[in-house]
Amino acid sequence: MDDCIFCKIANGEIPSDFVYQDDEVAVFKDVNPQAPVHLLVIPKKHVKSAAEVSDPAVFSALVGRAVEVARKLGLDKDGYRMVINTGEQGGQTVPHLHLHLLAGRNLGWPPG
Repeated sequence: MDDCIFCKIANGEIPSDFVYQDDEVAVFKDVNPQAPVHLLVIPKKHVKSAAEVSDPAVFSALVGRAVEVARKLGLDKDGYRMVINTGEQGGQTVPHLHLHLLAGRNLGWPPG
């Protein structure tokens, strides 16, 4: 999509602090972190939200890369949280599927 900020980040049109990327997925630091570690894991191909995913391989790629990055950064030692917000009431603010990887502090429950 021409006007999607995450597509522009994934395509290198907007600079970002990438932690990982391959042909399918990009992982970068959130510009408005809600925890000491707050990464966004996105598919490089535009998908509006989790509700629009028809191929479960999309979720497999996102979660798989998130776990790989968490291990690489040593987050698995103390724990981390993965969150996918879907739709307005679900808290999704960017209309491009993304997974939040949060760590570095005790994360309360319920989340919000």
